Amino acid sequence: MHLHILGICGTFMGGVAAIARAAGHRVTGCDANVYPPMSDQLRALDIALIEGYDPAQLELKADIYVIGNVITRGNPLMEAILNRGLPYISGPQWLTEQVLCDKWVLAVAGTHGKTTTSAMLAWILEHAGLQPSFLIGGIPQNFGISARLTELPFFVIEADEYDTAFFDKRSKFVHYRPRTVILNNLEFDHADIFADLSAIETQFHHLLRTVPGEGLIIAPPDEASLQRVIARGCWTAVEYFGTREGWRAEGGESVFEVYFKDVKQGVVTWPLIGAHNVRNALAAMAAARHAGVAAAVACDALSGFENVKRRMEVRGSVHGITVYDDFAHHPTAIATTLAGLRRKIGNARILAVLEPRSNTMKLGAMNRELPPSLRAADVVFCYSANLAWDAQAVFAGMGSVARIYDDMNRLVAAVAAEAQTGDHILIMSNGGFEGIHERLLRSLNDTYASAL
Repeated sequence: MHLHILGICGTFMGGVAAIARAAGHRVTGCDANVYPPMSDQLRALDIALIEGYDPAQLELKADIYVIGNVITRGNPLMEAILNRGLPYISGPQWLTEQVLCDKWVLAVAGTHGKTTTSAMLAWILEHAGLQPSFLIGGIPQNFGISARLTELPFFVIEADEYDTAFFDKRSKFVHYRPRTVILNNLEFDHADIFADLSAIETQFHHLLRTVPGEGLIIAPPDEASLQRVIARGCWTAVEYFGTREGWRAEGGESVFEVYFKDVKQGVVTWPLIGAHNVRNALAAMAAARHAGVAAAVACDALSGFENVKRRMEVRGSVHGITVYDDFAHHPTAIATTLAGLRRKIGNARILAVLEPRSNTMKLGAMNRELPPSLRAADVVFCYSANLAWDAQAVFAGMGSVARIYDDMNRLVAAVAAEAQTGDHILIMSNGGFEGIHERLLRSLNDTYASAL
């Protein structure tokens, strides 16, 4: 079968493309901007890419058009597909019908931690010799790829609550029909498609309705929103983490003991930071146990876990100044990431560089929560280009700690001028941030080279 994928360079759709290619299909695709790293990954799989949405692409005569949720009515290629009555389908529906229907699906849902927890779970199963398939919204460094398809039964998927396509406004995860589900947490997000938290809770309950009675739901007991979701109706056993009645950890963040129902299961020693990652680990171990992996094996696996790219990833160090890249783009994730770094480095200075890039952030839905989330930073730099709100006004209460720039060159120059030996520069964005990481490292190199 020949699939032509619209919006192929998104992480999810690129993963669908890789899986379809591995399943033996011919795959081509298009996107508004075809650029690395996804373009390089896809071309390495012999997937032809086209920039733009010219209706002339119909001359490829694909058997079916797989539509990403970035595609809207008015897109010229989509309009041509509709006008000619050609077959089309969403990415999640195609994946479920063609691949997941024969798999034991382990889905990881939640506002925060989906990518990291999915990567942990896939690595545990891999370490146990179960060779899972997976589709993850990032690149686990243990694997070096974001998606793969194997012949074995287990499939780990990052289960996103964002909508499926312009013609299917259900959350993507409703399609996956998982047997094992992790619900990490649930907060308000995606203000562009959800009116309030209750609307998101409804979608999460739709997910629970698809889990078989012989499956397993894994959740924290202290998340009121998730408890409301479960209280709406649950037909599956629930196993909790972060509690004596289920899974818990004792010790620090880099070394901790794991207990299940007060019985010690093993010890994890790893380089990750943050209490949130310890909780992610407990959830992943619970899911792996449901798939038949002993907790002691999971502990051993996580001791070799290398995290996901763009999760507190060190991008370089110049003259004792360390530059990190992190995907944090929600106030809770920002605060959690900063808290973890603060515990690691003690009193050293943190320069936080933030791009409020997500649709929720651009709309200003989190403006009240944003300044408090950055309190652990010594200096805050906010990139204010393309925002629908006044960043100067929002951060006014932080005084001289917050500096606002709407020009990238000025922003890079200001961060480089502020940085001192021993500082930690934490760059946070859910996008490429115009290559700020390399630009800043070059600027720091130039600054200290000229000082010699």
